[in-house]
Amino acid sequence: MTLTRRSLAYLFAGAGLSQAGVKALKDRKVAPPFALKDAAGNTVKLADYKGKVVLLNFWATWCGPCKLEIPWFVEMETRLRSKGLSVIGVAMDEEGWELVKPHAEKLKINYKVLLGNEEVAQAYGGVDSLPMSFILDRAGRVASVHTGLVSKSVYEEDIQELLKAK
Repeated sequence: MTLTRRSLAYLFAGAGLSQAGVKALKDRKVAPPFALKDAAGNTVKLADYKGKVVLLNFWATWCGPCKLEIPWFVEMETRLRSKGLSVIGVAMDEEGWELVKPHAEKLKINYKVLLGNEEVAQAYGGVDSLPMSFILDRAGRVASVHTGLVSKSVYEEDIQELLKAK
């Protein structure tokens, strides 16, 4: 077995599981649609992000690895927004906005945060562990999936590949 930069990233990232890079176009399935509320009570639909590369991150305030990833996503949202990236955080805390909103403010989250539910978790294959991230191409298809903590470089590689594709 040859160790690549990507496989080394997995080894050093801990228990995170990722597929090997971005799926071939023919293997991508359309991401399940959803309509969830943001902190202001506005309904946000995944369909609103058509034409963007989307990093859809399921997380929770109590999740240690999630706390490590969030600053990466804040930085990516700032740096890559103009190139077509949108980060969406789906908080899976049962306590709701009472817990999530102050946490998001403390971490200075600059991307859309929505409150998730069991229906959306099941639509995405049962979000059984956190963090869990889906990277969607501009057509709204799931191009890569990452379960648990993986390295920032793995996210970067997948996102950059999808941003370059037209």
